[in-house]
Amino acid sequence: MSLSDSLLRKLADQVGTPFWVYDGGLIRQRIADIKAMTAAPGLQARFAMKACPATKILAEMNAAGIWIDAVSGNEALRALHAGHPAGNTPPVICFTADVFRDNALEVVLKHGLLPNIGSPAMIDQLAAAGYKGPISIRINPGFGHGHVNTCDTGGPSSKHGIWHEDLKATAAAAEKAGLDVVMLHSHIGSGPKIQELHDNLTRLAGEFAALIPLFPKLTAVSLGGGIPHNYRERDKQTTVAPLAELFARCREIIVKAAGREIRVEIEPGRYYVAPSCTLVTRVHDVKRTQSNAKGSGATFAMVDAGFVDLVRPAMYGSYHHIEILGKDPAQGTEPIVVAGPLCESGDVFTRGGADEELNPRQLPRPEIGDLLVLRDAGAYGYAMSSNYNSIGRAPQVWVNADGSAELISRRETIEDILKPETSAPIAL
Repeated sequence: MSLSDSLLRKLADQVGTPFWVYDGGLIRQRIADIKAMTAAPGLQARFAMKACPATKILAEMNAAGIWIDAVSGNEALRALHAGHPAGNTPPVICFTADVFRDNALEVVLKHGLLPNIGSPAMIDQLAAAGYKGPISIRINPGFGHGHVNTCDTGGPSSKHGIWHEDLKATAAAAEKAGLDVVMLHSHIGSGPKIQELHDNLTRLAGEFAALIPLFPKLTAVSLGGGIPHNYRERDKQTTVAPLAELFARCREIIVKAAGREIRVEIEPGRYYVAPSCTLVTRVHDVKRTQSNAKGSGATFAMVDAGFVDLVRPAMYGSYHHIEILGKDPAQGTEPIVVAGPLCESGDVFTRGGADEELNPRQLPRPEIGDLLVLRDAGAYGYAMSSNYNSIGRAPQVWVNADGSAELISRRETIEDILKPETSAPIAL
């Protein structure tokens, strides 16, 4: 079921704007793609739930046998709430972090989750808390590539994982603490090109193979995620079926070095959800500034969505395809800056370039009342939304393949936002 213009208009009338709408059939197809790619024995897929942690989506993953990578205590609790089982045999929920924050350590202990530690001190913290189970170690192998520089997940500038040259000391610390290292993990990303994924993961498999003698109780390795999504050329997406051969080859390298069976995991996040979600917003005004000595003027389409909803363009200049429903670009376009309602100059969806300057899009002339959509917003869209300016998070709608729809989270109210606030004395 495609998200047709008429369907989006009906939903806008029902739930108001802005709102998120998910194509459930597409998400299920993406899950099926990953399941087929990891169907060979010894391979297991996870979902990096930070990309989109809606209970409905987590439940879909559980039904399909996709395991979970959680990066906070509350993410792990959300996965449990959605039906994923506790325990570490097998470790369906893996907790990955560089710091135990808030309830994270408590959740790991209470529910017997596999902790995937990214900082050496976490070993002593686990031991001091009385943890006696297995652990995984997240490695910074010294290389990696994100879709932008600020998203690099490996290499000297990355905060993630334990530096590869420190692993011997880390292995000794784990042994001293009585914690068996059963998994090694690294997420090095891919950048925007699929060949980088091939090169990086093949190299990573070799690095893991060389480390096996340090960890005699190893039963699994995780190659992380990083399957790229093409936001600019939406009709030219990565075909994942050929990646089955890549992952099988990586496993063969690791198993041969170990001389025993080793489970190989992958943990995409973006691939499952990025193209499945559209952020729908309404144009409230169209206004113009004039050129002067400080810069060129611009035409602004003022919409009711902002970076409280989709922060990626403001945060790192990310691109999302923009359409105005019912208007054909073939009938003429002009440069339009799409801006939101927030009291913040950076609240602009059409931003990019080295200096994150305004980057108008060629769009049909918008009018007050038009619906404007931002495509491919499923990964790190709702998940990174906020209450800045005391604005409630927008509702999420799920559309099934038969065209039926359900509200999977309502619009937040001021009561929701004020609920945590209190006036309670602290005894000092």
